[in-house]
Amino acid sequence: MTDTTPVITQTHVHVHDGELCGLERDAVVLTAEERRWGRRRVKTSFGRELVLALPTGSVLTPGDILYIGAGWYVAIDAATEPVLAITPRSRDEALRVAFEVGNRHFTLAIDGERLLVPDDTAMEQLLIRLDVPWRRDHRVFMPVGAGHRHD
Repeated sequence: MTDTTPVITQTHVHVHDGELCGLERDAVVLTAEERRWGRRRVKTSFGRELVLALPTGSVLTPGDILYIGAGWYVAIDAATEPVLAITPRSRDEALRVAFEVGNRHFTLAIDGERLLVPDDTAMEQLLIRLDVPWRRDHRVFMPVGAGHRHD
């Protein structure tokens, strides 16, 4: 018996206008961290299995098409995940938070006037120490600088 599970070796498929018309949309819903894991098996929303064998350092980008099959395709969707939502009182405070988060090698996202960081004990302790307003939330987390590519 042969394994017919599609093996994905690129982070996205180039799609031409109208190419997906009439095809069923399926998705792989992943957190920001999961979008960085390039070697593993994943299941789509409809239960289809794919094998990711992406080059080291690859990051999957929400909205990209990952695979096109016979009558269907798979897109990357971002999962909602636990975050700490920070509301800086000034530009200087925002820059200080961004510096301190980056200095600890954590990722940071910008959501309008708020900064988002992973809901992590170390981040919570940092925000308490910096005395900045924050609260727990569930949001799509799109870290600054993650998923950048040169097409």
